[in-house]
Amino acid sequence: MAASDPSPGLSNSTPCPVPPEQRPLEQYKELQDSLFFAWAQQNIAQPLIQSWLIAMPLTLYLATGSFALRHDPAALTAAGAAGACVVPLLMLTRQWLGWRTVLRRLTSTQVEYEESGWYDGQVWEKPLAWRQQDLLVANHEVKPVLRKIQLALAATGGLLLLSTGLCQAL
Repeated sequence: MAASDPSPGLSNSTPCPVPPEQRPLEQYKELQDSLFFAWAQQNIAQPLIQSWLIAMPLTLYLATGSFALRHDPAALTAAGAAGACVVPLLMLTRQWLGWRTVLRRLTSTQVEYEESGWYDGQVWEKPLAWRQQDLLVANHEVKPVLRKIQLALAATGGLLLLSTGLCQAL
């Protein structure tokens, strides 16, 4: 079931044993076309704010289970806001893991792949042309996305700490 054609657009005399769907550049394209992962390339704040707003009523409801918070609206709101920050943090963590995996595969000199689907763990050395193209994509496409995700993770983590600190202060 191994593919014998080299990747489109690359001249390579050696046949490629890596199945097309397991090639790093293909995995990057799949990630880019994915509904969940694509928003990290555009406006990353909008989906995070939307997920926070969707989670806020649920976390406020859960916070009302505390007798002390139920009679203190400011602390209740701060606790709900802190709890709602967990959803964007989880989304960003998943984004970071996906993009980081693709970056690792793009910058590697070898490609690990499953030839038969039975976890046989083959390794193939990338030709120079593949490495150059993969490094270009990694440096100019994937790394900026990872920087945006890391900044958003830091900001969301900061908001979580701020809201929990505010909850404790009230």
